Amino acid sequence: MDPAIAAPALALGGPSPWLLALLGTLLATFAATYKLGLIYQLRHQVNAQSPCHGGESVAEVLKAHGVRHVFTLVGGHISPILVASEKLGIRVVDTRHEATAVFAADAMARLSGTVGVAAVTAGPGVTNTVTAMKNAQMAESPVLLIGGAAATLQKGQGALQDIDQLSLFKPLCKFCATVKTVREIVPVLRKAIAIAQSDTPGPVFVEFPLDVLYPYHLVKKEILKAEAPKGLVGKLVNWYLRNYLANLFSGAWEARDISPLPVKMPRATKEQVQQCVELVSRAKKPVILLGSQVTLPPTPVEVLRAALEELGIPCFLGGMARGMLGKNSPLHIRQNRKEALKDADVVILAGTVCDFRLSFGRVLSRRSKVIAVNRDRGQLLKNARLFWNPHLAIRGDAGSFLVELSKGLKGYSCPQEWTKSLKEMDRVKEKTNRDKAEEPVERYLNPLKLLHHVDRLLPEDSLLVVDGGDFVGSAAYIVQPTRPLAWLDPGAFGTLGVGGGFALGAKLCRPESEVWILYGDGSLGFSIMEFDTFVRHKTPIIALVGNDACWSQISREQVPMLGSNVACGLDYLDYHVVAEGLGGKGLLLSHQNEEQMDDVIRAAQAECRRGRPTLINALIGKTTFRDGSIAV
Repeated sequence: MDPAIAAPALALGGPSPWLLALLGTLLATFAATYKLGLIYQLRHQVNAQSPCHGGESVAEVLKAHGVRHVFTLVGGHISPILVASEKLGIRVVDTRHEATAVFAADAMARLSGTVGVAAVTAGPGVTNTVTAMKNAQMAESPVLLIGGAAATLQKGQGALQDIDQLSLFKPLCKFCATVKTVREIVPVLRKAIAIAQSDTPGPVFVEFPLDVLYPYHLVKKEILKAEAPKGLVGKLVNWYLRNYLANLFSGAWEARDISPLPVKMPRATKEQVQQCVELVSRAKKPVILLGSQVTLPPTPVEVLRAALEELGIPCFLGGMARGMLGKNSPLHIRQNRKEALKDADVVILAGTVCDFRLSFGRVLSRRSKVIAVNRDRGQLLKNARLFWNPHLAIRGDAGSFLVELSKGLKGYSCPQEWTKSLKEMDRVKEKTNRDKAEEPVERYLNPLKLLHHVDRLLPEDSLLVVDGGDFVGSAAYIVQPTRPLAWLDPGAFGTLGVGGGFALGAKLCRPESEVWILYGDGSLGFSIMEFDTFVRHKTPIIALVGNDACWSQISREQVPMLGSNVACGLDYLDYHVVAEGLGGKGLLLSHQNEEQMDDVIRAAQAECRRGRPTLINALIGKTTFRDGSIAV
């Protein structure tokens, strides 16, 4: 310090330069000591003889959180987790692609109400999950992705499959972390799982470097050289490595709380519910649009269904909410949503978002009083004030809101004329659809007729997974889930390739259910290899492939708009033979055996009951049913 400055400072009682320097040195030393774990090591010991490893801690936390399945594609970076999980009775289910593992975890989360778990190896194993994790984010599914990683000391040093994985997942996940010591495994995992399920659910990512998962003696062997180091630099490096190892395992096997942390959830206030009670009680033409959020915990779907039936308000169901009212409910309106929304005086958006699925809010009438309920603030007000105006926007859980609304409207009766008029429009539209199903299609099957037959033969305990474009778009109008939580689609991201993973997770979660995948022939290519997984893990499902030898969802627009079918054409391939080659049963359904359509479907169901995964390769033709539908 300049003496001219120091002298007045000292005269005023300020600190001397040497004192400041000493304080700075002490602070830096303390920070370095803390970072190196030297302070922690004074109070916690290393058990160098213990055979325990970090994978066991991971498995214990998962078990304590009710996790019954871990989906994976094996890799050396995560082997301790898989072995320990199996020993604790957690079923380890290995797939043929990492994305399938995440899709299966996603389905498990949606159907079970708990977190779904996938574990993949470092580098390419992790990067292969990016699309599936983005899908989980947009579908608001609480998925825990466990990723292997290079040892912490080797990061950035050119280790096998070492990349910056956290940067990939920060935009996709609610929480990302890397575990740096064995003692951090339990608290980091508990926090991650709680965050995944809290507020708006979503995926989380936890990275486990190799050295926190393997036993002390193996890690020591890799870190420390057998021969004594020479020279000052060598001795300093050796001291650092020994201290690193000690910090890594200090307090590793001390008892820790592994129970679940509280899950936070926003709820509508009593005042907000009362405002809605007053609004709905005066409505002449109310309507409810239910989205996937209504199926989230803590409200059981049976309780929600009873509340909706008590309200008696006509409902449109979307996403995971399909099937909420059963198959033939007088309140379930399936057709002419656009026309109904034009006439409605009160519209409740219960977990439904004004994105492309509602024309960004443009289908809502400016005359309607719109009540929007959503856990996520961004989704709650998406495109608000631009194309639509909420009369009341409530950040809260949609399922519990509807239950409270039903309680507040005891004795309320929705005008029957309104419900009957919507049902009559339904009846007319569905008769038109049935008539189209009987129209002949040259050389191939009419896809609408096929779907009507499937719908009629579905048992009460069926569960539908949909993975495709044009064929699935038609199925959404015709095939009805029979009960709540019996329909799985990708959600707002519109991801192709979910079928194999969703069906795997669904069958393991609901082994008593007859699980169907409705595939387009294009989307089938993403996960047909999972028939091997179905066979190995004894998870019999039925896959119905609408094979029209085309990416028809795209071709339907591209050809009339741009005059070319380039890149849209496929071939009528023998997908049933592929299923046979992977150990399943394959059936061909074509124009030649159309009269035996029901027999083929029943044969597939019989094979499934016998424990054999079955694929029906249905050769379908073109119809005008979805003309005007959009793909972008």
